[in-house]
Amino acid sequence: MSDNIHKYEEVRAVARELGFDVQLMPGLKLEVQSDSIEEVSRKSAILAYLLVGRPLLVEDAGLYIQALRGFPGPYSSFVYRTIGIQGVLKLLEGTSDRRACFKSVTTVIYEPFIIVERGEVCGFITDSPRGSRGFGFDPIFTPEGSEKTFGEMSLEEKNRYSHRAKSVYSALSKLKKMMEQSGWGPGNVLKLG
Repeated sequence: MSDNIHKYEEVRAVARELGFDVQLMPGLKLEVQSDSIEEVSRKSAILAYLLVGRPLLVEDAGLYIQALRGFPGPYSSFVYRTIGIQGVLKLLEGTSDRRACFKSVTTVIYEPFIIVERGEVCGFITDSPRGSRGFGFDPIFTPEGSEKTFGEMSLEEKNRYSHRAKSVYSALSKLKKMMEQSGWGPGNVLKLG
């Protein structure tokens, strides 16, 4: 469901930590539109599972900017494609409130389990882009506790703060615990949607 190699690399690093192998599912993109990233993640995962019939993981995220009343939120991908980083910075011109949070929801379907977990990191929007790593709004977001933007961080650095790493880690940790309680072990392949 995702062709985003950057997202895949972030998720794969977390999954490996927990003993899971995650593979990319290029070409299959089912994204539900909603004002809720939880609904987008959960419904997209269920639809994808009905199509592929295999264990899978779907993660959806959004950038919520305080001065813009949470915009772009669940529409972050669309906003990035249409007005981009410069458009968002233009919307923030004249405001001193640069607070923002990245929020993520990960849904894992591994029958009979359906797990939905959240992750969040707050920080602020910079005045100009910094760094060329990551993707999307990473070059203008600095998490609390860091002076670097996500765009300036290595994958390992970003995953120490990342909303995505938090939601994926939480979902896969819960899955691992449930599997162990059921007498299963990880090592099976999850598809990334």
